Amino acid sequence: MTQLQSQGVEDSAKRGLTGSLGVTAIVFMVVAAASPLTVIGGAAPLGILIGNGIGFPSLYAISAVILLLFSVGLAAMTRHVPKPGAFFTYVGYGLGRSTGLASAWLAMLTYTTIQVSVHAYVGYILSITLESLGGPVVPWWVFSLTVIALVGILGFRHIDLSSKVLGVLLIAEVGIVIALVIAVVATGGEEGLSLAPFEPANVVSGSPGVGLMFAIAAFIGFEATAIFRDEAKDPDKTIPRATYAAVIGIGIFYTVSSWALIMAWGPNGVIDVVAEDPGTFIITTMARYLGVIGEVGVNILLITAMFACVLSFHNVVTRYQHSMANAGVLPDRLANVHAKHLSPHVSSLVQTVTAAVLIIIFASLGLDPVLQVFTWFAGVATLAIAVLMAITSLAVIVYFAKTKSDRRVWNTVIAPALGFIGLVTAAALIIAYFPIMVGDADAEGAPVFGGVSWFLLSLIVIFPAIGYIQASWIKNKRPAAYVKLTDSIAG
Repeated sequence: MTQLQSQGVEDSAKRGLTGSLGVTAIVFMVVAAASPLTVIGGAAPLGILIGNGIGFPSLYAISAVILLLFSVGLAAMTRHVPKPGAFFTYVGYGLGRSTGLASAWLAMLTYTTIQVSVHAYVGYILSITLESLGGPVVPWWVFSLTVIALVGILGFRHIDLSSKVLGVLLIAEVGIVIALVIAVVATGGEEGLSLAPFEPANVVSGSPGVGLMFAIAAFIGFEATAIFRDEAKDPDKTIPRATYAAVIGIGIFYTVSSWALIMAWGPNGVIDVVAEDPGTFIITTMARYLGVIGEVGVNILLITAMFACVLSFHNVVTRYQHSMANAGVLPDRLANVHAKHLSPHVSSLVQTVTAAVLIIIFASLGLDPVLQVFTWFAGVATLAIAVLMAITSLAVIVYFAKTKSDRRVWNTVIAPALGFIGLVTAAALIIAYFPIMVGDADAEGAPVFGGVSWFLLSLIVIFPAIGYIQASWIKNKRPAAYVKLTDSIAG
């Protein structure tokens, strides 16, 4: 082997990720994961229809407050624990290595399920779009696999390329929604502008637990800012700022945009319009207020928004795998970094194959891409992320109580405690209404825990259990590797 070849092999095995991502680039990455247009066009109509009706916008605001409290503790941890593992690392430092590893597996479940659910949805949208244009009937999974391949190509390359692609797509999808909001406000809507969605009676009407599921799900991805620590410019400042900016920005955008959707048809008429076809509600609304340009534009941007979403989650999962491999709990090769692209290329390839295999399995089982794959696994991801954040909030409190490294009471005790209470309450409501999310209900529509509900909920238990079992095995068989999980006091 020549010296040049030897150097190339050595470079490709370097474990440290590098980059110069600023606040704006990281915010684009994580907000793209939240997929604003997909939320406003897909989740918001469902939240209005089967959630708490016209009071649904208020749940975005409530969710934002809870997650902002969570973010205060998360930001404090990023300053004192300079590692990119996010949940995996922070829970490990606060609650011990075993619980940290259990949370890592739960995080892997979260991001994998949300990613594959959107892969199924975008495949379906592409399939029906081609058919509506007079093209041939192509199975949804063919498009899903094609998108997975494109995402894999971008994920293989340097993170800066992904951030630029996501930035362009995000600006376009946010821009068209803002245009709709402006049009609704300028015309006064159907019945005049009002604050009816924020009246207490409307907030608690209908099924607020179902509405809260859709609201919390809309924020999934913002917390991944810490994953990009090694690729951030001045991470001690960049990561906290990006986290706060993402939560506040997403919260305001969702609240105002969903309010505008209700004003577009009026509090007295919006539910009837949504009930006609929630899937095309955003397109119908765009056509009414922005004409043909808005109708065609939102159709195209719904597809690009979902692409941006899966690309962002792909980047998050690959970096979780990279961090876990560096900690010695996943195969060592997943920690390799590409010599040229400086990306976790092996981890990216593994995640691409994982997504493709899952889509093939779902297609082979004949599952509906929207009513089953998307709805079921988005529900799993929503509950898992609420549990993860609650555990992380507790870990923040315990860590600073033990180390005394940060004596700011608001940042290390009060805000994380309030966030913990809010997240536990949200998780309890999500569990109570989980059967409705997956279609398990009696003749009157009341939630009933059936086979599908129990199977999906069991995943929330099984994946952390894998982490605890693995941690126990590593502790007994590979004590040096167990110490490597974190640099904190052994749990």
